[in-house]
Amino acid sequence: MQRILLIDDDDQLGPPLATYFLRFEFELLQALRPSDGLALLRAGGFDAAILDVMLPEMDGFELCRTIRRESDLPIIMLTARGDVMDRVVGLELGADDYLPKPFEPRELVARMQTVLRRRRPASGAAVADAASLCFEGLLIDSVRRSVLRQGMALELTGTEFELLLLLAREPGRVFSRDDILNHLRGREADLYTRAVDIVVSRLRKKLEPLECIKTLRNAGYSLALRRSVA
Repeated sequence: MQRILLIDDDDQLGPPLATYFLRFEFELLQALRPSDGLALLRAGGFDAAILDVMLPEMDGFELCRTIRRESDLPIIMLTARGDVMDRVVGLELGADDYLPKPFEPRELVARMQTVLRRRRPASGAAVADAASLCFEGLLIDSVRRSVLRQGMALELTGTEFELLLLLAREPGRVFSRDDILNHLRGREADLYTRAVDIVVSRLRKKLEPLECIKTLRNAGYSLALRRSVA
């Protein structure tokens, strides 16, 4: 059973949510304070975290930044409804997804299943699709979900890895923002195209000094690297 940590100071939220998550074979624990949550995460044993934006001690953005410095653990942010800037900032800091409050528990479970699915090595399809994708200066292992940039291992979030893998499997093909959103979510999603730009920008920075991702105005993005032999 996968373990999820909810860091939210609303003590009425955790218990019913934990009961609901059990129906989908998730064990959900709650920490009411960021310091307690960080201590639990550092002790290990969690597969993902859900962070509220409004927290005591430090806000959810600072908490996300702290977690990202130490781990690539999947993170979902709970943001204020209609506050686009909360969502933008959360994605820029490395969150894998966001969900506005108030939310339906089933939607939170669905989004959690999606971000965790990105972390699981695919079986036959991935192997058939070639475990290693080799480019000039870049090596992507789709089974181990690892990336080497000029021989150096990169730490990518699940969303960043899935975006890179999508582009790398068809280098040169232009993917529209809608294509990318539908792939990352695995379904039609209530997302805004700005989210794609944020994830692309984050990924580009991690891939520097390689110039990997090409932007085609009003069209989308493509991988601009040549294939090489491993």
